[in-house]
Amino acid sequence: MNVDIVNDFIFYFLRSWRAVITPPMRVKDFFVQLEFVSWQSLPVILLCVSFAAIVTIIESSFHMKIVVQNDSLVPGFASLLILRELGVVVSALLLTSRVGAGLAAEVGSMQVTEQIDALRMLGIDPIRFLVVPRLLACLVGGIILSLIANVVCLYCAMLVSEAKLGYSAGSFVTGMRAFVGYRDLIFALIKGGCFGAVIPLVSCFFGFRCKSGAEGVGQATTNSVVVASVSIIVIDFFLTYLFSHFY
Repeated sequence: MNVDIVNDFIFYFLRSWRAVITPPMRVKDFFVQLEFVSWQSLPVILLCVSFAAIVTIIESSFHMKIVVQNDSLVPGFASLLILRELGVVVSALLLTSRVGAGLAAEVGSMQVTEQIDALRMLGIDPIRFLVVPRLLACLVGGIILSLIANVVCLYCAMLVSEAKLGYSAGSFVTGMRAFVGYRDLIFALIKGGCFGAVIPLVSCFFGFRCKSGAEGVGQATTNSVVVASVSIIVIDFFLTYLFSHFY
């Protein structure tokens, strides 16, 4: 059974990307989904990543004072951690919880109520109609949210560094530039796009496989969030390993 699921997903994955690069494109649906993915998700993401950045710099200072009795390297280390991992991964996991669950429930409900079968009877490809706009929106939205989240994270870390640790904004920026380069930001945006693309692919796949009834929709939603979250962590490992060869 697991082999069948993997084979189905590979076939579905290839069909989805083929539909992305071939016309026609549903531009209006893309912008509707982009607004749902990016703008509507922005407040909760910024709130969570801001507190994560604050905790990161406070904990870094605390442990560095214990180990080396000096926290002068905290701005650089914290900025590196935020830019490479914290901002983009936390944003992607939050996006999975909000957007991924919604997409799985939406597509699953359409499957249960036979709306997807109706699309096929009308000669409309469900993957092109449902998956492609959401895939492109999540890919672009993941990049945008990763950029904004990293900027806000670094700004919050700078404020806490100034208020709690006694480092001025100039000292924080100087310490950050000693550890962080433009490549870190580019790699973070690439990660954001990859993580964003995973969410609709996994969510819509489980939505298409949704069983009848409210229990089936709930199970599809749960499976999509779990699988997408695990996939993001695994992909993050491989991308981090790959990018480490460019430093």
